[in-house]
This record gives sequence, structure tokens and C-alpha cells, in this order.
Amino acid sequence: MDYTKQEMMAIAAGREIYDKELAILGVGLSMLAGYFAKKDHAPNLKDLTESGIYGSTPVGGLPWGVEDNRIAANATSFTNMIDALGPMVASGRCDVGIIGAAQMDKFGNVNTTGMWAEPANPRYVPPKTRLAGSGGAPEIASGCKRYIIMAAHEKKRFVDKVDYISSPGFLTGGTARDGYGFPGGGPCMIVTTLCIMRPDPDTREFMLSEYHPYTTIDEVVSNTGWALKVSANVKMTSEPSAKELENLREVDTTGMLRKKE
Repeated sequence: MDYTKQEMMAIAAGREIYDKELAILGVGLSMLAGYFAKKDHAPNLKDLTESGIYGSTPVGGLPWGVEDNRIAANATSFTNMIDALGPMVASGRCDVGIIGAAQMDKFGNVNTTGMWAEPANPRYVPPKTRLAGSGGAPEIASGCKRYIIMAAHEKKRFVDKVDYISSPGFLTGGTARDGYGFPGGGPCMIVTTLCIMRPDPDTREFMLSEYHPYTTIDEVVSNTGWALKVSANVKMTSEPSAKELENLREVDTTGMLRKKE
């Protein structure tokens, strides 16, 4: 394997971003997937960062933050976080977004707030472990026409029910999300270091649809904290092509993500 798991994940997510779409990008793997798509197969992608930088191509590698000069040097225009996450994203205008997750469940609900000793306690008490917070993910999860979740595949992250919903997926499944009036359609896929999951069209429960070339169905299932269902049409993810890897690595010129295993 001449690519890392992070590269496989970024390419798999990037393949789901299409030319001429408006995409909202966070930092890290989210940004790598978006700018990879723009360089590889979506040259007319309308890219917007959470901080409001529009139409940029990273200079000298990926930035460490959404206001880094590496994405500000050649941007088409600038606005601010309120405009980006409000009028552009929460309004339902944005086609696709990408968020990360510290913890997620089978209906695509994401927790980036904290871990609780008694998550079922109806009273809010301080978390046992406080996480980094949600940033713009709730707006992306509520407003984007569809969004992608990216996360390292570890059993402790993939749980039957999240401790806290920071960013809404399909809530309790089925039509539960529809009753809240979100302009966005919900998560379309979960991309991990081991696989791709997609929601069942009726139950909205995420199922294994593709497993990456270096793993197996059994490994994916055993590393998931709920009884993961396997699609009848499950298949192996297409390996990154030489051109895809070249384009990805030209975006990540510093190797900030490529060096990770």
C-alpha cells in the first residue's frame, strides 16, 4: 500500500464532491478532501471556509487554521464567519459540507462536546471529558443540502447512542429529522479510515457500503460499537489512482496529513 489511511479517507470523501457545487470546508482532513476534489475533478468547485474565505487555492500546503494566509493569499473574496455559516450555510444554499466527529452513532448524530459518566442522566452536569467543541459543524449539519462525516475508525467513537448531540444527523432515525424543519438533508455518508457507510433510505441507519482495500468486512464490523449492518451491495472501495494521489499530495505539499498512518 503506497498511501496512508488518511489519504484513502480524504480521496474517498473528495470523490463525493462534484464540480460547480458550493462546498463549506473546515480545517484538516475536511479541507484536504475539498481542495483535492477541486484540483482533481471539480475545477469549478465554489469553496468556502468556515471563516468566510471564498475561492481560494492553498499556497505552500494546507493551512493550520481557517484564517491562515495559505488560503487567504489568492482568495477571490472575503467575508466573515457569521456570513459564511448564516446566510450561506444555515439558509440551505450550500450543496455539501464536511465535518469531523469525536463520537457518532448509527443515525449519524455527532458529538464533539463532551463525554459523560452518566450520559442518560436527564440533568445537565459537567462532562467527565470535555471535547474541543462544535465550531461551525451544527450549522453545516443543519443547513447543508448534504454533508459528509469523516473520522478515524475506532470502536470508542462509533457508539449505539452518542452522549450528546452537537450536530444533528437523523436523530432517532426514520423521519425524525423531518419534524425539526432543518433546511438541510442530513448526512449522506460516513468516511472512515476503514470504510464508507451510507444511510438506509427508510430507517436512516448507517450501513457498511464499502470497505477499503487494506481491511475486511469483519474488521470493520468488529471495530464498530453498534451492530453494524452490511449492505447487500457491499463492495471494496476503489484504490486511489496514481493521478489522484499526485493531486492529493500537491494540495498537501508539507505532508502534514500524508505522513500519518
